Formats: sequence, structure tokens, C-alpha cells
Amino acid sequence: MPFTPLPRQAGVSAWFDTGAGQALLHAEQSGILNGLRSRPAQPWLWIGPGQPAAEKPDLQARGIRLRPAAGSRFEGELRCGLPLPLVAESVQSIVLQHVPLSDVELLLAECERILMPGGRLWLYALNPFSPYRLRWRRRGPQVLQPMRWRAMVQSAGLRCLGQAGYVGAAWRIEGALEAEAAGLAPWRAVCVLEAEKRVVAPIGLIPAGVGWRRPVATI
Repeated sequence: MPFTPLPRQAGVSAWFDTGAGQALLHAEQSGILNGLRSRPAQPWLWIGPGQPAAEKPDLQARGIRLRPAAGSRFEGELRCGLPLPLVAESVQSIVLQHVPLSDVELLLAECERILMPGGRLWLYALNPFSPYRLRWRRRGPQVLQPMRWRAMVQSAGLRCLGQAGYVGAAWRIEGALEAEAAGLAPWRAVCVLEAEKRVVAPIGLIPAGVGWRRPVATI
């Protein structure tokens, strides 16, 4: 599927340092940590705004936390650019949290390269359809529609799992019933996509015509 060129963006937007931006990062935190903890003792990579040395004592020893920097580079436990200095198929879980749009297709291709077969990727992106967009409009973040993200993830060779999820605020809701609030999910501020690296089944390991037979007792 052809894509139009993406606009350049130098580093992550400073909007995420504002109160509204920090509120979204806080709302995403539990979902991110739960995803990483769902695959215990496996290496992970987390790229997103915020302090790379955020307190994660149960995760820090087996993963890498990076923050986007200017010039399509990253800083944190590593200082690097693209391609990532990681061995192919060496990471089980990847979180891309509001990554800049510059070189994002190359970044997704790198994620496919370093993910182990069966590994998972979680992508968190601002939802352009949310009324919450008024808080970031003209303040730096560049946004893509969820279907565009989905197409790009699949173009990189990853398989999207299920429909997109949504987290964060939709708008200030006062006196709304819980059921009514649940119906606002597609209007929440952040879209979440989960994808998996395909596992290629081995071919030719079992000779044709050879089957298992129960032993026959001799008398």
C-alpha cells in the first residue's frame, strides 16, 4: 500500500511536558507496564516521552528505556540513532509511545527486525478524532489517523491483533453514567494498537509419508 511522505519532526513534542500531556502519559502507564509484565523475564524496549530512568524496579534489569531526541536520535540507557544497535530477534516486547513521525516507517521496520517471533508491539498514538485534541492543537504534536497507523504497522511486516483500543480522557464528563462513559471509548485521547511478529512454521522437518503407529504386541 503506497504512503505519502510523512512530515518531518525534530524530537518529541514538548507538549508532553505540559499538564495535559503528563495526564495522558500517566493514564497510559499502567497499561504499558501490564503489557511488559505479561511476558516475564523477557527483554523489552520502550521508546517514549518522559524520563528514561522512570522508577520501574521490576522491569529495569531486563529492558531498555529510550526517549526520542532531536535529529531522529534516542537517549536514555543508550544514545543511538537508526538503525537500532540491537541484534535481530533479541527483544520480546516493544512499546512505541507517541514517537515522532520522522523516520517512523524505518523505526517500525527496525521493530520488526529486532522482535522475536511471536513478540509483541504496543503503539500509543494521539487520537485525532478526540475532543481532547483541542489541548494539543497548534502546540507541536503531529497526529495520524488510527487506520493510517494500522496500515503502517502491517506494512512493516507485523500483524495487528484485534481492533484498536482507547485510553485517556475524552473530555470532562460530569454526572455521566458508567455505561454512557464506556460508549465514549473511540473519542478518548489515545489510540492503542497491539501487533505481533508472525511465527513462521518450519517446513520439511517431517518426511512425507511417515506417521506414528502404536506398537503391536507379539505373542
